[in-house]
Amino acid sequence: MPRNPQSTASIAGHPIHPMLIPFPIAFFVATFVCDLIFWRTGNPGWVSASLWLLGAGLIMAALAALTGLTDVLGDVQIRNLRDAWLHAGGNVLVVLIELYNWYSRYAHGETAVVPTGLVLSLIVVLILLFTGWKGWEMVYRHRVGVADGPGEVSRH
Repeated sequence: MPRNPQSTASIAGHPIHPMLIPFPIAFFVATFVCDLIFWRTGNPGWVSASLWLLGAGLIMAALAALTGLTDVLGDVQIRNLRDAWLHAGGNVLVVLIELYNWYSRYAHGETAVVPTGLVLSLIVVLILLFTGWKGWEMVYRHRVGVADGPGEVSRH
């Protein structure tokens, strides 16, 4: 029986990438929520909150990307998965959109939020739905980072 694709970036057999990814997802979704609230209320506090959420999301996305890239480079089985490349490519697109979104808000303040920032935030949430689906495909269908048997830990 072939071994499961293994996570190279792990602690005591626990893959690090899935530990980090909830943070940028939550920050980017919360940015969209703040944008919606700003759009409806006009309260500038939501613009400030979204700028901080975008910044935190970008930092956590960079950490998640480093661990994900380590996993891809560390196991040929992962590199050979189409889902891995769709997941990674979609997330690179998310980061590029959010980098622009953050810079635009930093440079232009409230005027960058409606409609452009709001639309970009919505696009990011939709892309995250796709990349999240692909991430779960890797775990549940391709068993990436899953121990080979009961009670076993990853060899990396």
